[in-house]
Amino acid sequence: MAIDTRPGPEPGSDTPPAGPDDAETARARRLTRQRRLRATRPWLLLAPALIVLAVLLLWPLLRVVLLSFQDYGLREIRTGESNYTGFDNYRALLTDSFLWTTALPNTVVFAVACVTLTVATGTLVALLLHRLGRFWRVVCSTAIMAAWAMPAVTGTYAWIWIFDPLNGPVSAGLDGLGMIEPRETNWFTDRWSFYAIAVLNVVHHGFPFVAITVFAGLLTIPRELPEAATVDGANAWQRFWHVTVPTIKPVFTVVTILSTIWDFKVFVQIYLMPGGDGANPAVLNLGVWSYVRSFGRNDYGQGAAIAVLLTVLLLVITVLYVRTLFKEKDEL
Repeated sequence: MAIDTRPGPEPGSDTPPAGPDDAETARARRLTRQRRLRATRPWLLLAPALIVLAVLLLWPLLRVVLLSFQDYGLREIRTGESNYTGFDNYRALLTDSFLWTTALPNTVVFAVACVTLTVATGTLVALLLHRLGRFWRVVCSTAIMAAWAMPAVTGTYAWIWIFDPLNGPVSAGLDGLGMIEPRETNWFTDRWSFYAIAVLNVVHHGFPFVAITVFAGLLTIPRELPEAATVDGANAWQRFWHVTVPTIKPVFTVVTILSTIWDFKVFVQIYLMPGGDGANPAVLNLGVWSYVRSFGRNDYGQGAAIAVLLTVLLLVITVLYVRTLFKEKDEL
């Protein structure tokens, strides 16, 4: 016969011995504490970085929003006073014909062209890298990474020299063919040619990121998928569109969203080009227009309103794009 060796209550104590239910309750409490600790630990580790981001990003963003509701100029900077005027800056901005005829079209059309060409060029280069041997793949990857590592300022001045009306190789080559007269041709005064050069500049600087990212995605596609499509009679385009794109669609999503964010807020490539600093108003986009209004005319409230409008526009486009992608994913 088995003997119960569990300790009984101490003499003179009214506390009953711990039963199975009490043990289960204690075990459940321990598991709950462990789950809470596991859920809290990542936020504790992220807390220093989140605090730094809040100080460096959220507070300046909040400051810009507050400035957009003020008539803020040199006097307010000197006195430190606030001069809130409500939505006057936004009312003046949204009723300004320059926004609808010049700044906004320049921003949107330029960004769409840059994103489309950047993603398309980067994808083509990624497909090329995927087909090359190891040696030439390393050579080509090194070359495109050098383009990506080039600072935006350096790249912009290089494109300015290339299209210099008098000494640039493009004007010299077209002059040699008798197609233009260099002294009568300035690529930077016309709105379309100005932005064509800016698109070349941005695409040249941005496609390496897309190429390397898409190439990394291509390496994750099992070989059996394109081989099976080839056996079924699919050509190169059909294999790309029906096999490659669906398989690495998250990669295309990431590069498209990042390219959209970067290209909507392009500043350096526009500002440094001749006329892009405000001397030629026809080529201003929202980013440069905000800078010119703030620091060229000392109208910081109006400049902040333009910056807020650009941020809201970018957020709306990004949210709509992400929601569309998630909707398509749910339908699959």
